[in-house]
Amino acid sequence: MARPSLREKLASSAVDTLHTLGFKGCSIQDITDAAGVPKGSFFNHFENKEDLAIDALRRYLEGSRPDMLFDESVPPLERLKNHFTFLSERLIANGFERGCMLGLFSAEMAREYPRMRQELREVFDRWCSGVEQLLRDAQAKGEVDPRHDAGQLARFLVNSWEGATIRLRITQDRQPIDDFLNVAFKALLK
Repeated sequence: MARPSLREKLASSAVDTLHTLGFKGCSIQDITDAAGVPKGSFFNHFENKEDLAIDALRRYLEGSRPDMLFDESVPPLERLKNHFTFLSERLIANGFERGCMLGLFSAEMAREYPRMRQELREVFDRWCSGVEQLLRDAQAKGEVDPRHDAGQLARFLVNSWEGATIRLRITQDRQPIDDFLNVAFKALLK
């Protein structure tokens, strides 16, 4: 098997390092140390820390399994629940130390880093659009009340999820996740 390139080492270690320490709490030195590469090699592969953070965000999202929303062999609401359950399991596996990287970068970077803000806007728009389409499918199948505005409901679910992921870093338990899942699937989308 081929050894990973220095760029790949930097990029893959940045996902964990940035997710654990945050953008502002993490230095380039922290990232190069985690990658086991010389600090000077960083700028051979990334223009700046924001470029690396955008790359890390994209890698993080690949592991978020957005494809689960589009598996038409599964009923729409079950797909949605499976999606959020998968995301929940990732948070639990990390011991509630890390929330969602989207929320973390939104809080830390959106104001000062316009390229990251645009990247985050696009990610949230794609996520909300996917959830919206799934909710429209559920409405067409009679699983969700058709009087709900699917777009607004999708944005509400994504926003509520992000709030829960922030809160669990404080509570250090699964209560915010359980609250989200119970309200979303037992009250709102029943």
